[in-house]
Amino acid sequence: MNTDVAPRLGWWQQTWRLMAAAAVGIPLWLSTGVVMRGQSTGTGPWFFIGDPLVALGCLTALLWRRRFPLGVAMTVAIASTASALASGAAFLALVSLSTRRRPVESGVVGLALVTASQFAGGFYPTPPGPLWLALAFPALIAGIAVAVGMAIGARRVEVRSLRDRAESAEREQSARAAQARALERNRIAREMHDVLAHRISLVAMQAGVLDHRGDLTAEENRVLVRGIAEGSHQALEELRDVLGVLRADPSRPEPPQPSFDRIPDLVADARTSGLDVTLTTNVPGTPSDVVGRTCYRIVQEGLTNAAKHAPGAHVHITLEGTVGDDLDVSVRNSPATTATAPPPASGFGLLGLTERIALAGGQLDHHPTPDNGYLLTARLPWPNPSHEKRA
Repeated sequence: MNTDVAPRLGWWQQTWRLMAAAAVGIPLWLSTGVVMRGQSTGTGPWFFIGDPLVALGCLTALLWRRRFPLGVAMTVAIASTASALASGAAFLALVSLSTRRRPVESGVVGLALVTASQFAGGFYPTPPGPLWLALAFPALIAGIAVAVGMAIGARRVEVRSLRDRAESAEREQSARAAQARALERNRIAREMHDVLAHRISLVAMQAGVLDHRGDLTAEENRVLVRGIAEGSHQALEELRDVLGVLRADPSRPEPPQPSFDRIPDLVADARTSGLDVTLTTNVPGTPSDVVGRTCYRIVQEGLTNAAKHAPGAHVHITLEGTVGDDLDVSVRNSPATTATAPPPASGFGLLGLTERIALAGGQLDHHPTPDNGYLLTARLPWPNPSHEKRA
């Protein structure tokens, strides 16, 4: 931390400091005049002209005390010997120099002030006395100035340190807020994709069938139109549920989270929407909430991708696993049987699914098959709760 750089002073702060320095020297100047008037020498031209001019020069030099602290302090300390009115300016110069907290510089200027004060007798008569007394008084004044200046400097450094800490804390708070906003945006995007992409993909698939199939019967058309209407209505309901959760509305109950037991309903819903889906399950027992919810999202993402990119394809879902081992999920779809315009891709599906599976401690793999289909597989750990309790 740089302790040499002092804050800039405004015109009023500069003015009142110089006025205070002048006010300190006035009593000493007047008392010197009283002493001289009581002596045979009396007050001469130097007292009324030279002394104030030197004091004015010292006060003017103080304007540059922060730019040239050592030079100004040394000049004012020596020049103040010839002017009683400049004693306040010398005191302020030494205080300002000492705020830099450099003992060598302060000691040199203080020694110069004490030494120069011994030559003040050449301008004003001084009462006779021991040498130690003539040295002690200016040394005391210099010591007070140095102590005051170092205290001000220490306080200035402390204030600067507190300000830096406050600014650093504010920057950290801004960074944390930005990170929280980014995480919240990612969470919103993930929730929107998981909840809505599947439903909208099924609606798009049904609409694509209506557009490309001219040989459908009236009943088949009615079934597809009814499926589009119901799917759109359910998508709006799910969107309202997601927004209610994101807004944290206390008056609205939180929708139930997907679970392993709801996978058959998800498959049945896909069949109703026109997907050719088969489900093979060989899972004794029910996985934990985290594993079950992740498994549900894997199946949902596989169905969504099949509806988007492989319309008319057959989708086969396989669930296998045992407690204490792993839960394997496989979603395989055959090549598309109808050619439709590719729907817009969000880019969040597999990325968000990878994050979910990684948080659950599992592994994800997805790649095209040799017959131009697609295979999505995942392996999730399925720990034994009784073994964990014993551990």
